[in-house]
Amino acid sequence: MRNIINLVRNENMKLSHSISTWIMIGILVIITVAFGFLFKFVGNEAPKSEWKADIKIQNQEIKKEIANPQMSRTVKDRYEKDLQTNEYRLKHDIQPVQDKSVLGFVDGASSIIFLISLFAIIMGGGIVANEFSGGTIKLLLIRPSKRWKILLSKYISVLGYTLFMLLVLLVVSFLIGGILFTFKGAGTPFLTNVSGKIIEVNMITHIVEGYGLQCISLVMMVTLAFMISSVFRNSAMAIGIGVFLLTVGNMVTMQLARFNWSKYILFANTNLNQYIDGQPLVKGMTMTFSITVLIAYFIIFNVIAYVAFSKRDIVA
Repeated sequence: MRNIINLVRNENMKLSHSISTWIMIGILVIITVAFGFLFKFVGNEAPKSEWKADIKIQNQEIKKEIANPQMSRTVKDRYEKDLQTNEYRLKHDIQPVQDKSVLGFVDGASSIIFLISLFAIIMGGGIVANEFSGGTIKLLLIRPSKRWKILLSKYISVLGYTLFMLLVLLVVSFLIGGILFTFKGAGTPFLTNVSGKIIEVNMITHIVEGYGLQCISLVMMVTLAFMISSVFRNSAMAIGIGVFLLTVGNMVTMQLARFNWSKYILFANTNLNQYIDGQPLVKGMTMTFSITVLIAYFIIFNVIAYVAFSKRDIVA
């Protein structure tokens, strides 16, 4: 166990001394701050007193869309849930969470997690491949540590930095949101519609839960990139494949969502927030099903990474 800890500490030192690591964190902070000022000064928000009138107008538009006979069943179900949620708001006098509020901003800033996924692929795609391309892998393997321990330490290190960036996003977005929009409104509930049942959730709980579920998605992206990095000796190829899958995977999966077998695709299951919204990508999917699929992919990726790293010959 001490050997693993020492190896992880060594990998963390490598990442902490890498300029690119701090550039990624700096970019994340700058974009979050810029996003906050964009929220603050771009666009006009209707006065809070008019929110009921706005929802009534929105409901009229939704009813017109639902009446369209050419609309698909999936889209119609989504509109019907939106209508049901809006009517619940009007009945119980629950105002929607404003975008220009601290919690609205923190919730909206979760879209920046895509950038963290990109950074995770860059780190995970290069941490093993760079050892081969730079020739430093020989220095690692002459140590008494077993290969699987070396591989595990690299995985833990990359995963730790990825989750650290997620924590940075959460903290910075909360601070920037509070500075720009004040820290009021934390008691506003968030409404979810699950199978036609409206559930009230504390907004802070909803945000923490949403970021927590995003951790699972980030773990899968890190594991995917790490597997590719272990298979290919070229870091550029490993990162390129990872970025390609990240950008194209979701779009392709959405196009294939009409087929039932698409629910077994990795990217159909990485976004667990779809179950909070009550709108799974493929009809019939459940959170338990997605977690099971993700565990299967997780095991497969790690087995491939282990086999590729352990069986590879090192040229002297």
